[in-house]
Amino acid sequence: MYHTHAPSSRPPATPTGPEIGAESEPESEASANFAPTDEAERVDWLFRNLGEATCRRMGLFRVPDDLVLSVVIPVYNERNTIREILRQVRAVPVQKQIILVDDCSRDGTIEVLRELQATDDDLTIVFHDKNRGKGAALRTGFRYARGQVVIVQDADLEYDPSEYPRLLQPIVEGKADVVYGSRFIGESHRVLHFWHSMGNRVLTLLSNFFTDLNLTDMEVCYKVFRREVIQGITLKSDRFGFEPEVTAKIARFEVPATDGRPARRCRIYEIPVSYNGRDYKEGKKIGWKDGVQALYCIVRYRFGD
Repeated sequence: MYHTHAPSSRPPATPTGPEIGAESEPESEASANFAPTDEAERVDWLFRNLGEATCRRMGLFRVPDDLVLSVVIPVYNERNTIREILRQVRAVPVQKQIILVDDCSRDGTIEVLRELQATDDDLTIVFHDKNRGKGAALRTGFRYARGQVVIVQDADLEYDPSEYPRLLQPIVEGKADVVYGSRFIGESHRVLHFWHSMGNRVLTLLSNFFTDLNLTDMEVCYKVFRREVIQGITLKSDRFGFEPEVTAKIARFEVPATDGRPARRCRIYEIPVSYNGRDYKEGKKIGWKDGVQALYCIVRYRFGD
């Protein structure tokens, strides 16, 4: 059985043809006129009649029923967005463990999270007693993760949780141990600051130089890990140095030998993601000092821990 990610539009009332790439028996008249109404039936109908490749191009992806995704959300001063990001995360048709780590917010976010903690039993909420930074909040969240796969989700609505099923595919299919999103390889994005975008590209280039990877967006929020990978790495950066640090360490990380297979380096994939970036008046927090720290972390973690 599978969970699926699908657009809201319904399939046509009649099949458009046999499954692509596979022979099939002619459908009976009753089957041809069948118009499923249940969402899961609707998606299964599309996969049967359009085929895997066409469904992927339509944004349809299969995720196993028994897969649990741990969603780690670092939170700092996000009172205005926290309920909406939770609504979007919960709407994704994948089994989830939702972990929120508040990094000593000062705008009323803590009060909102206390209310949610009292009423919503599907949330794991942790509070830092002082502001320590995004990296520290993620380290805390990763310790609580219990799903087979872990994803980083910002609380500021810049990234769309409906893209989880697509990001999961390389791991679900056994092709990857880590998946990075990328804002620079084909999806829609809000047009914002040139120098901020250029800074991201320069940092990615320098990171690639030291790690020998060919990423296009090292600084992206959406990073997806097999749990044994992210919990097998010792992370130290407290602020936005998390991004270059975790990239350097997964580039060196060896997946232990299992089931007779030898140990190997992490397999890393990139998947395009959309991006609705904020400007600084809207609450964006990263600044030039974080860029300088990222440069330091790129060099530091290339040569040691």
